[in-house]
Amino acid sequence: MCGRYNLHDMPSLEEMRIILPLLEEIFPPARRHNVAPGTDISAVFMPDAEAPPRLDTLWWGYRPEWAGDSAPQPINAKAEGVATSRYFKGAFAKHRCLVPANGWYEWITSAEGKHPHYITRDDSRLLWFAGIFARRADDKLGCAIITEPARGSARDVHDRMPLCLTDDSLPLWLDPDLTDRETIRSVVRHVEADAFTYWPVSRKVGNVRNDDPSLIDPL
Repeated sequence: MCGRYNLHDMPSLEEMRIILPLLEEIFPPARRHNVAPGTDISAVFMPDAEAPPRLDTLWWGYRPEWAGDSAPQPINAKAEGVATSRYFKGAFAKHRCLVPANGWYEWITSAEGKHPHYITRDDSRLLWFAGIFARRADDKLGCAIITEPARGSARDVHDRMPLCLTDDSLPLWLDPDLTDRETIRSVVRHVEADAFTYWPVSRKVGNVRNDDPSLIDPL
């Protein structure tokens, strides 16, 4: 799963426009070392098919307005079913987004308890999580991060991980003309399995009120 991540080093708008030439910055990203669900998070998305992609905020908690107040608010959607599930398939076809991150946190359980670990790229490059979004009944745009079975060293920490896309896949993921699952799967690529590394970090990350650079320091 992906339930906590950090974003401490974001490229400039000019650098991002090399990959997404029409990108507009509506709300610049803030440095956050302990991003938690139920908050506004930085994301790149197209509010409608005619608009250029924008860097803005989405609420991390997905519940389409048609679902009702008692419906679940998942923060993740499994890649295996996101295109076919009634709850997600409309957003997958028409409202896909990208969530920038430098890395994410997962916990390993042992006899001594749960130990948080930080997973990131071994070359320190920015990660782009694939996501979907929908308008909620409270009029916010809420999103979920897509997860897949963990690959590479990330499997040592957890059995699932965010779906991390390659730079050349980003415009295709956002393309509103691509709606078919198999077409999207044929043109979009995830970051290679051997690109990830991890290390143990302080249990302080378990408290969302802790938000400082020391959270990703290796123990």
